[in-house]
Amino acid sequence: MELVMKYQQFLPHLNEQQRRLYLASEAMSMKEGGITLVHKASGVSRVTITRGIQELQGYRALPKGRVRNIGGGRKQTIEKDPQLLIALRNLVSPTTKGDPMRLVLWTDKSTRVLADVLHQQGFVISHRLVRDLLLCLGFSLKANKKNIEGVSHIDRDAQFHHINTTCKTFEKNGNPIISVDCKKKELIGNFKNNGREWQPKGRNEVVNVYDFKNLSDGKAVPYGVYDVLRNAGFVNVGLDHDTASFAVESIRRWWSSVGKKLYPDTTKLLITSDGGGSNGVRNRLWKKELQQLSNETKLSITVNHLPPATSKWNKIEHRLFSFISINWRAKPLTSLETIIELLNHTTTKEGLTVIAMVDQHAYPTKVKVSEEEFNALNIIRDSFHGEWNYTIKPQNVKVN
Repeated sequence: MELVMKYQQFLPHLNEQQRRLYLASEAMSMKEGGITLVHKASGVSRVTITRGIQELQGYRALPKGRVRNIGGGRKQTIEKDPQLLIALRNLVSPTTKGDPMRLVLWTDKSTRVLADVLHQQGFVISHRLVRDLLLCLGFSLKANKKNIEGVSHIDRDAQFHHINTTCKTFEKNGNPIISVDCKKKELIGNFKNNGREWQPKGRNEVVNVYDFKNLSDGKAVPYGVYDVLRNAGFVNVGLDHDTASFAVESIRRWWSSVGKKLYPDTTKLLITSDGGGSNGVRNRLWKKELQQLSNETKLSITVNHLPPATSKWNKIEHRLFSFISINWRAKPLTSLETIIELLNHTTTKEGLTVIAMVDQHAYPTKVKVSEEEFNALNIIRDSFHGEWNYTIKPQNVKVN
């Protein structure tokens, strides 16, 4: 039994010639019946073991660089039946996925299913051989993968160039640049949080089995403002809805508590954001609320939206939100205080700091902006994609 286990563990790591010679040396080291014992323990034929002994004794030496004689071994299945490869290709072609001009394709049929169908067509083939043949045909296993949100716009690269040019101008003049977005909403309670952390052996953080909304103490809505020039984050944690009013209120709170102290002499603010949600391109309330903020602060607010299907390229995603997720991984967000504490303690070696506060205001949904209200906004649209790039300047507010 020990010999069987020994061979099972060791033989898979050897090639054909190495296995043959190793087992031959094992058989030769035994006094009597060595070939029989090695054959039974390893499952390798007596002929193969005998051939190995002959090679070790100097007979029937192989040409240099070969593990068997030319023409040795069983004929490959596809050599005996050339129609097999054609039949397999015909099976996968109707459901083949991927760009036909690319080298690597993939199929949604399992190797066992394909082997069964080929059996029904009269071919003798195992699912393992199906796998090998698929690899030869240029197929590979594929898992689901998140990709861009939609079809790329024809002016995607031009818009990124425009944003980059605008950012350089603002940076040169010392004006603030902020990247904004709303992070994933989080249920407040003793729920599982993805990730792992080091803990003493035998100790586990115990959380609820289910993460139903009715078992929570509410939801946290973290809206982030990332100062690109200062590498500093600000998170306004709401308890209601992610609306345009909430988004602009988050920017207002950043300016009141942080921004105006860091940029006391500025008259301009640049906001980069994606094109959907509470800060979306078509969101009229977003623009109306920004107009109100501009009137209050006397700032000219320039907005550059990222082109469609590129929201994950927003700087706030990989410079702020990613580090927040790392900081609270595997930690149940049991209370609002816990969330604020974890946010405030998010830092990086590159100097990222985060300030977080709670916003308990209500933000009703479905707030409409009339045509008259919208037309009254002081919006100056850029000549290049004015729907993506625009500046909102303070209105002339009459003083009573």
